[in-house]
Amino acid sequence: MKITKQGDYALKALLALSFAYNQKTLSIREISREEKIPYKFLEQIMALLKKTGFVQSTKGKQGGYCLARSPKEITLGEAIRAVEGPLSPLGTKAEIKKRIQTEEHHPGLYCILLDVRDAIAEILDKKTLADACEKSFELT
Repeated sequence: MKITKQGDYALKALLALSFAYNQKTLSIREISREEKIPYKFLEQIMALLKKTGFVQSTKGKQGGYCLARSPKEITLGEAIRAVEGPLSPLGTKAEIKKRIQTEEHHPGLYCILLDVRDAIAEILDKKTLADACEKSFELT
């Protein structure tokens, strides 16, 4: 699994909104400045996060973005999938299983890669944005 710049920035934006959850909205400019994300790129990312239901926006002087759900309810796995697609570079779990069935000489390789994908998914589907925020507090 490789997380692109877009995925990395999306997670950072979601974490910034997690820290502000139920306190205030954040503008794209605030997130961009605080997280050191290029403004124009962040605009695109926020549009994607809004489209996929992770954030909502409000207009006006006190407007900005906030999480659509609690940071305790948003897993890292679902956020990464929304921005990056499948957690495995080989595709979805179903696609890897099909490859195991159709691989003529080395199906065992794809069985192992499926195990790796499943281990990653298990961790990311249990860890939430709130968990990442808590870990950051512990480390700073």
